[in-house]
Amino acid sequence: MSAPRPLTADPSPPSPYDDPLRDEPGPGAPRCLALYAKLAAGVSVVTARGEDGPLGMTVSAVTSLSARPPLLLACLRDGSRTLAAVRARGAFAVHLLREEQHDLAGRFANPTTPAPRRFAGTDTRQVLGVPVIAGALAWSVCLVADVRGYGDHHLVVGQVAAVHVGGGRPLLWHDRRFRSLRELVPEGSG
Repeated sequence: MSAPRPLTADPSPPSPYDDPLRDEPGPGAPRCLALYAKLAAGVSVVTARGEDGPLGMTVSAVTSLSARPPLLLACLRDGSRTLAAVRARGAFAVHLLREEQHDLAGRFANPTTPAPRRFAGTDTRQVLGVPVIAGALAWSVCLVADVRGYGDHHLVVGQVAAVHVGGGRPLLWHDRRFRSLRELVPEGSG
């Protein structure tokens, strides 16, 4: 068994090119985005009341967090007007879209579409002071429980205050395209 080597100072400073973690740990953004594109997700529209009227955006990162208390989690892009309204007003709605609502999802996803045009032609009403779009597969109005920034998004946790569940099939997002759900095993067999 050999004795441990004594610690000595390295006479030459390390080159910045020798450090693989010099910018950010892990692979670059293009590789991560390619990975994220393979995640299948339901498509949702998050809405909130802004100072000049309703605001909203399409999101694919929404998940249930807890049944008791009832909590939902939505990831909203940093710097969005919708996120600012959610933070300012303390309430938001999550709409789970039906497969027929891909045009609506596209409208709310386009950053150049002004808010009034996003809501044009939609049947919208106020529930607990939050704009709710009729015709979704399901929707909930949430009161903000927590908001935390991570990278270029914020995690918004909402306590569910109102819920509506309709019928239909969900709109999905996979490989940078809207998709439909199809059953692999017919209902009732197996």
